[in-house]
Amino acid sequence: MLTPSKIPYRSQPGFARTYAMNKLTLGLFYPIEAYSGDAPTMLGHIEIAQQAETAGFAALWIRDVPLRDPNFGDLGQIFDPWVYLGYLAARTSHIALGTAAIVVPIRNPLHLAKSATSIDQLSSGRLLLGVASGDRPVEFPAFGVESDRRGEIFREYIEVFRQLQKTSYEPLKWSGGILSGADMVPKPVAEEIPLLITGGSQQSQEWIAEHGHGWISYPRAPHQQQIVIENWHNEVRKHCGGVFKPFSQSLYIDLLKDPDAQIQPIHLGYRLGRNQLIKLLEVLEKIGVNHVMLSLKYSHRPAQQVVEELGRYVLPQFPTIEI
Repeated sequence: MLTPSKIPYRSQPGFARTYAMNKLTLGLFYPIEAYSGDAPTMLGHIEIAQQAETAGFAALWIRDVPLRDPNFGDLGQIFDPWVYLGYLAARTSHIALGTAAIVVPIRNPLHLAKSATSIDQLSSGRLLLGVASGDRPVEFPAFGVESDRRGEIFREYIEVFRQLQKTSYEPLKWSGGILSGADMVPKPVAEEIPLLITGGSQQSQEWIAEHGHGWISYPRAPHQQQIVIENWHNEVRKHCGGVFKPFSQSLYIDLLKDPDAQIQPIHLGYRLGRNQLIKLLEVLEKIGVNHVMLSLKYSHRPAQQVVEELGRYVLPQFPTIEI
């Protein structure tokens, strides 16, 4: 862990169990509970994480919400993402641990690298690093960052972050610092932690395709999502040839007790029975979605019940990749 790895990022356990071409896997988006307002209870989440791992989910996804903004209305999992990921790493054994997403411009790139590579090593290579430029206006002045420069800072810090993983004692200079005569350790399990750009992150699609190892986007109607995915793969082919770079999306669900309940739109997702959910996921797989992060925020049933039903009836149709 003190020298750069030569293992390709595609062979990193977290990436390998979650992503494969022409295949869809499922993950759970924290907080794994239903709640109104901006604050979840966070009660029993470790037990649900272990339940999800036993059921066969591919990944658990954590958000980065450093401040409570009453105008934004969502605190995520409340706890610091790196601390909570360390806790999850110790209480699980093989499920991938993802971030969706770490806000890069408000962090020193050395701290970002130190935290991410530490989690990657402590989890035996299970970290999937979703990153973003941030979208909550209150955060940027609080952390001394110019909001209108966040896209530029994002690009710069991502480049520093990638170099820190792949080199040893190589001098680096960026707008916020100089690294000389020292090295950032640990290095990750693979040559790089899989880097998944979230949303637009103030970048062009060309830049995301060239610099990310995958893309996390938002839920859309399948016919709209298909166009987005086709454009994504075209950009990847144009800039990276035949390299597989997966497409992920979130999806909010309210899974009803009636397995045949028809689909009804809700915010960022659907209220539906499991049979309609399976049909929807089959469509998403067909149009090229590689991973779906399910959120239970708007559920009317206890999370344990929903996770149990998903594990028994839905996951067998979209199994996690065996490694």
